[in-house]
Amino acid sequence: MTEPLNPGSHVIEVELAVDQVTIVNPAEATATVRCILGPVRRGARFDRIRDSAEAIDLELTQILAYHRSVEELDPVHTALVTLRGAGVQFLTSATPRSRWQTIRGTNPLP
Repeated sequence: MTEPLNPGSHVIEVELAVDQVTIVNPAEATATVRCILGPVRRGARFDRIRDSAEAIDLELTQILAYHRSVEELDPVHTALVTLRGAGVQFLTSATPRSRWQTIRGTNPLP
């Protein structure tokens, strides 16, 4: 498990690398992602896109791994996730010429 950002804190930083994104509506997207730093739990909040000034406030509401719903995604594993909130329009799919976007945030408190 990842160490807290601040000693004595229970906040755990997490990262997902975004491969393919489908914008469902202005406040919801589904995305194929790989866990880079985690494990990432359902309910995690993402507030920034690495190397971007765009503001986001996204909650991870569903994780589907191997066609079944799971509560968390471990590092290096891939899943289809649902993200809801502000900033879904800033998520982009990877292309042969672009890197995967990385979104950063924190897991919900236990």
